[in-house]
Amino acid sequence: MNSYKRAQASDFRGFTLIELMIAVAIIGILAAIALPAYQEYVRQARRADGQAALMSLQLAQEKFRANNTTYASGTAAIGVASTSTEGHYAIAITSSNAVGYSASADPQGVQASDTTCDPLTMSLSGGTVTYGPTGCWKR
Repeated sequence: MNSYKRAQASDFRGFTLIELMIAVAIIGILAAIALPAYQEYVRQARRADGQAALMSLQLAQEKFRANNTTYASGTAAIGVASTSTEGHYAIAITSSNAVGYSASADPQGVQASDTTCDPLTMSLSGGTVTYGPTGCWKR
């Protein structure tokens, strides 16, 4: 008796082209959903760079005001850089007087696509600090 069996076409199992194309289509659909969500998450994470820069500016302004009769009108006067630490935001003091000031952080470079929170703002008026736009500052 011969124990060897002759190989038949049904013994060779593998992926058909149709099965492979279905797998590629599923991966494509998942990537199309995941990539924009990931990019939005990265934009939100980069906002912390602008927020930190505005908070540093706030501390420097208060230090400057303790020694002067008014708030500083420019970032150079208080020793604050005109860009954020990671370079995702341009920092500027938009107005200042003896009782308050306004500052903004404009997204630049790869962060420029963050139009939802363009620009991040911080204002001090009458002892009250306000942050904008609404929903962009997480505390």
